[in-house]
Amino acid sequence: MAFVAAPLITPHAATSRSSSSSLFGHRVTPRVVRQTRSVVRASASNGAADAITPEEGPKKRILVLGGDGFCGWPTSLYLSELGHNVIIVDNLSRRKIDLELECDSLTPIQSMTQRVSAWRGVSGQDMRFVMLDVAREYDRLLDLIVREKPDSIIHFAEQRAAPYSMKGSRQKRYTVNNNVCGTHNVLAAVVESGLDVHIVHLGTMGVYGYGTSGGEIPEGYIDVILPGGRQSTILHPAYPGSVYHATKCLDQTLFQFYQKNDALRITDLHQGIVWGTNTDQTLKDERLINRFDYDSDYGTVLNRFLMQSALDVPLTVYGTGGQTRAFIHIKDTARCISIAIANPPKSGAQVEIFNQIAETHRVRDLANLIAKKTGAQIKNISNPRNESAENELEVANRKFLNLGLEPTLLEEGLLDEVTTVAAKYKDRCDKSKILPNSFWNKARRRECEEFGLSASDLGAYSMAEEEAMLLSLSKGNVETMQKLRKVLESTA
Repeated sequence: MAFVAAPLITPHAATSRSSSSSLFGHRVTPRVVRQTRSVVRASASNGAADAITPEEGPKKRILVLGGDGFCGWPTSLYLSELGHNVIIVDNLSRRKIDLELECDSLTPIQSMTQRVSAWRGVSGQDMRFVMLDVAREYDRLLDLIVREKPDSIIHFAEQRAAPYSMKGSRQKRYTVNNNVCGTHNVLAAVVESGLDVHIVHLGTMGVYGYGTSGGEIPEGYIDVILPGGRQSTILHPAYPGSVYHATKCLDQTLFQFYQKNDALRITDLHQGIVWGTNTDQTLKDERLINRFDYDSDYGTVLNRFLMQSALDVPLTVYGTGGQTRAFIHIKDTARCISIAIANPPKSGAQVEIFNQIAETHRVRDLANLIAKKTGAQIKNISNPRNESAENELEVANRKFLNLGLEPTLLEEGLLDEVTTVAAKYKDRCDKSKILPNSFWNKARRRECEEFGLSASDLGAYSMAEEEAMLLSLSKGNVETMQKLRKVLESTA
């Protein structure tokens, strides 16, 4: 007999659907996840005592795995400025991938030795760096944990780009080996060490999938009715859209096991797409500048659009741009992690899951916002990804709001910092890296290569190319094709 689970709406979980346009309608107003903020002293959801702000909380010894990366570096500085004893652990794999892709960070990032030295000079904080491969050097990782006895471990040490994970069989295998083995090594090492360490993992909203969900996505768990009328609470079903996202789904399964089997204290943060570049800490010295990825493999969509506008080339929108995604500013990434560290789950409590987002937007709305601000043109190109052409996305993010987060929302004025960075370093940009070079399957590659995706073609789509793209997106359904055409016409 097949397993059937139907959503169980309970008083604490029921939410009203916000009004929105039709599935293929043009959304004029950004969709922001807004909830009434509770006072900072609101109770945490997973057995913790009254919530503690990062400034009030005890100062801890923290290992930041992957602390050289786009999110890891500014988070390390923020935690250090709060007074925590931060040890960065990294194998510099992201810098090695720069060499592989022949595409450097737009910003001139410094070596880890220079970064740590510069931070010591401007802050007086002694932050250390350990060169270590979490996925391959288990014995050294275990020895580090036993020797340093950290209170918390923040786990950023994973290959983070969905396009890169779909580039080819080598990149797919690397992503699985690095991400899953790295996560399991951390869990196994904490158990073997015998220490009570709080693990904070940077996950992704992509574990939920990006199809039209039909309702608000909860924070990790859903209440269901099992066959026979039995009630239960389970993880939200996983629906990954890439090999990268699949590794994050495997991560959360490992977390559930190690919490159940070994009572590990784990917080899993399902983060949206990060935008922005610098934080208050990285701006203290030019040598502390954060990395800025603009290429099609690692450049997040908003940063990529701003880079394209600085170069005066069209913003490349995949398909109709109807993909709705969750976003968060890089400053809020660091803030959320500090809140999670200050409010760990109790021993024996279930894995704590937060949706780490500020708001949701359709991609075409972002493109229109930037085009209006900068005068850039927009080019709709064939989508290299295997995903829905249009989707809705409603996401619960009440936990962080209840713990005092005041999220940075995407407003035109807040784009100025990223625009300035893109303009300042645009001479370091290789335009040939802007267009997609990783494809989800052979069909997506074939369509993209057939209809105008070449490094020398950054001009407007021809009508024939546009019709071919719409035909592919609609899978030959005339009615759907007409609706998609109307979307493009309404955003022109």
